[in-house]
Amino acid sequence: MKIRTALAMGLLLALLGCSKLTLENYNKIGVGMSYDEVTLLLGAPDRCDDVMGVRSCQWGDDKRSIHVNFVGGKVLLFSSSNLK
Repeated sequence: MKIRTALAMGLLLALLGCSKLTLENYNKIGVGMSYDEVTLLLGAPDRCDDVMGVRSCQWGDDKRSIHVNFVGGKVLLFSSSNLK
C-alpha cells in the first residue's frame, strides 16, 4: 500500500511540475490559429472575456501568463509575461 501511495504522489508532483506555460509553447502560437488549436497546446484557459467580438483569454496568473486575443475564433494578437 505504501508503494502505491508513493507512486501516486510522485505522479501528482510530476503532473504539477509539467506546466504548459513555457516559452517553447508560446513560440508555437501563431496568428490565424484557431481557439481549439491553442487550447490543445496550452490546455483550457484560466479565464476568458468576450467584448465586441473579441475573445481575450489568459492562461496563468499575474506573475506568469500567456494572453491571446481571438477574433472570429482565430488568433489575432498574443503576448506573454515572465515565461521561462
